[in-house]
Amino acid sequence: MKNLLSIVVFLFFSLHSTSQVTVPVIDAAPYRELIRPPKLEKGDTVMIIAPAGIMKDTASVMRGIALLEDWGLNYKLGKNIFKQNYHFAGTDEERLADIQEALDDDNVKAIWCARGGYGTIRIIDDIDFTRFKQHPKWIIGFSDITVLHNEVHNMGIETMHALMPITYKPDSKEQKKAVKSLKRAVFDKRLKYKISDSEYNREGEATGEVVGGNLSLVYSMLGSRSQISADGKILFLEEVGEALYHIDRMMISLKRAGYFENCKGLIIGGISDIKENSTPFGITYQEIILDAVKDYDFPVCFDFPAGHITDNRTLLLGREIELDVRDNKAVIKFEK
Repeated sequence: MKNLLSIVVFLFFSLHSTSQVTVPVIDAAPYRELIRPPKLEKGDTVMIIAPAGIMKDTASVMRGIALLEDWGLNYKLGKNIFKQNYHFAGTDEERLADIQEALDDDNVKAIWCARGGYGTIRIIDDIDFTRFKQHPKWIIGFSDITVLHNEVHNMGIETMHALMPITYKPDSKEQKKAVKSLKRAVFDKRLKYKISDSEYNREGEATGEVVGGNLSLVYSMLGSRSQISADGKILFLEEVGEALYHIDRMMISLKRAGYFENCKGLIIGGISDIKENSTPFGITYQEIILDAVKDYDFPVCFDFPAGHITDNRTLLLGREIELDVRDNKAVIKFEK
């Protein structure tokens, strides 16, 4: 026992001796400028795939093809895009095969997801991004495609949050600005948006990379390798078909996970088709969001035209933006 006590005393003074202990210095993570995939040129090929929900609306894919051809682009379809496996556009293996081919084919310069729904998260861990990291290309889509956006953002590569063939309406006047924004984005023209003021906006200015996507998907990736950080960034969120209590649950969960601690700004896109609850929740979705971020002083912009709405403007996720929320409008400028 005496010998044991001597050993403990020796170890204590050894560990606490300033002459013997080296304290590791951990540097703050350096600023990382994300990689921008090359812009598209006329004659380039865009591959259309369906990594999630079943693709019943084949006509929408044809409309998407027509749009690409109108822009002077070629197309390639995933071999399994019209497969059906109950809820999904083919089995996990079939959907994975299509996205893997799109990532690995050097002749494909952009990947346009035909629709969202649900299913990308089932295959994300089996995707091999080795070739993609060596030769980045644009991944385009929204909704369930948030899984890909977040995963690729963590690799240090930009992506496009934009309309998809299933949401493209060639005869819609309301969608013209969204289509124009996608064309400008793929051909590397600068994006700038001015939108009307919302009574819920919180004024301020901020600069940072814009990140995020669909609220449910951002929430569902908490604790996984696909979870993104909003530190020093501007977070974009949109949602569809959720009850107010669930929007509250997700916002509080993001808060508890530290999403807003060092966030520079918040952009709220379309929050559409809210489900009715049997018991009234008592406040609006705008009030839910403002309550979740009340302890932070960054600007908040509501009603940005992006998400599950007809006028779904393109956002270059990972690109630095200037956010200026004023008393009568909000302005978003993307770095060129």
